Amino acid sequence: MSEKPAAPANKISTRSAGLVSLAVMSSRLLGLVREQVFAALFGASAQMDAFIAAFRAPNLLRDLFAEGALSTAFITTFSEKITKEGDDAAWRLANKVATLAAVFMSLVTLLGIWGAPVITHLMASGFDAVPGKMELTVHLTRIMFPFIALVSLAALVMGMLNAKNVFGMPALSSTFFNIGSILGGVGLAWYLDPHFGTRQYGSGSLVGMAIGVLVGGLLQLTVQFPSLRRVGFHFRPDFAWRDPGVRRILLLMGPAVIAASAVQVNVMVNGNFASHLGNGPVSWLGYAFRLMQLPIGIFGVAIGTVTLPVVSRSAAAGNTAEFRSILAKGMRLAFLLTIPSTIGLVMLARPIIGLIYERRTFTAADTAHTAEALQLYAIGLCAYAGIKVLAPAFYAIGKRNTPMMVSFLSIAVNYGLNELFTFHLGWAHRGLAFSTGLVALTNFALLYLLMRKQVQRLETTHMISTLAKLAFAGGVLALICWGGQHWLLAGWVHQAFLVRVVLLMAIIAVAAVAFFGVALMLRIEELDDVAAIARRKLGRFAKRPAAAS
Repeated sequence: MSEKPAAPANKISTRSAGLVSLAVMSSRLLGLVREQVFAALFGASAQMDAFIAAFRAPNLLRDLFAEGALSTAFITTFSEKITKEGDDAAWRLANKVATLAAVFMSLVTLLGIWGAPVITHLMASGFDAVPGKMELTVHLTRIMFPFIALVSLAALVMGMLNAKNVFGMPALSSTFFNIGSILGGVGLAWYLDPHFGTRQYGSGSLVGMAIGVLVGGLLQLTVQFPSLRRVGFHFRPDFAWRDPGVRRILLLMGPAVIAASAVQVNVMVNGNFASHLGNGPVSWLGYAFRLMQLPIGIFGVAIGTVTLPVVSRSAAAGNTAEFRSILAKGMRLAFLLTIPSTIGLVMLARPIIGLIYERRTFTAADTAHTAEALQLYAIGLCAYAGIKVLAPAFYAIGKRNTPMMVSFLSIAVNYGLNELFTFHLGWAHRGLAFSTGLVALTNFALLYLLMRKQVQRLETTHMISTLAKLAFAGGVLALICWGGQHWLLAGWVHQAFLVRVVLLMAIIAVAAVAFFGVALMLRIEELDDVAAIARRKLGRFAKRPAAAS
């Protein structure tokens, strides 16, 4: 790519990133509610272990084919098609890819249902030691496997809309998944087993929750259709797959299938290790990882979603300077928003887990074990967010093999660290969480160095300066969290629920204000963008009463 001055018109829309963040926040918060429902009804039991393991198979394939590989490859090619050939050519490509995805994922679904016993054994071989646990997992896997077909098509629709700079409804679509899975799942679970498994192992209540996953997947797909029609897409089945655009997407997807799925593959490996640790560890890790995904989704996924179409257009136009500037800014923005989350989760893990999950069948011991996992997972939180921004950029510049090779390495390192920490050092489930965090840091560091080598510079001095400032602000945040734990939460076990809520929220609010206040005084550039959006939103809100009167 040749050097050209950056065009101000083609840049990351911080407003769009904010819109996506709000939509993803809604989804993640509802996802947390969904996990609370599971924790209250099933705790960290053998039943819950079975459900988490059963959902892991279609969830892994979602990352392999849908929200990872297919979405990244499609947005890159579709954006390039719009830039070079116009909308009509892009929509023809979309019809071909949608038809191919529907056919292929239907076959994958049938294959998954048929091969569920083999898949389940590979993912949770330790369940064989508990009577009935493996059989229940296989049954739930078969019920939930069609989810992958629904979510793959939903991801494809999301890619079309993102490439046309429509971000709100695609990001909000996963909120409808959670609504469908909560309301549909709980309703069906109660209908099939009003006692929610308290009187029998492998009850129908889990079957109801599994069917609720499919209801949620269908909603996630269909709520995007009106937005798709508004941007000009009308689906027409097209089986002419011998097309250069389709071929390019498939070529990009091959390496991306491995590269984009490193986290999920490592989680799967961790789950298999955890299945040999008895009843509970699979659930503890699942609850902790879900909570850690909240800031990743709100910040990392949002910024990565908005960044990818922009860097794809910059790469297609051959504008290296703009590509480099946008990518570096996206990573700095991700770190600004995830570093305080990392410190907060490490310092306040136990009260956060206790407040969210500890009720009915989820005990104080479950809280302690889940908090330990969350603290160690959080070590890699910033790296996860950075990867969401950085990894897709390699596909935009045609270097699709680079993330694939890094992911190969990360999977091997994760397996070795699991063996070391879990069995040789005896850290049990804590070792699995720690190895996941370390692997994320390693993965990001390698991708960063390789991208920097590819584009010559990546504003590294600016990045180091920003990280140093964020570390100072983070130290202030950590001190406030420690003080809050030491003085305000000292009698946590004996405090009423509402008192816990108020005190914990107060500590988080004061720590957040202190962090961003210090960051503002240190003149962190990306904070100006966030502050500008807040001022515009508050300004509009202030004008509404006057306009109404």
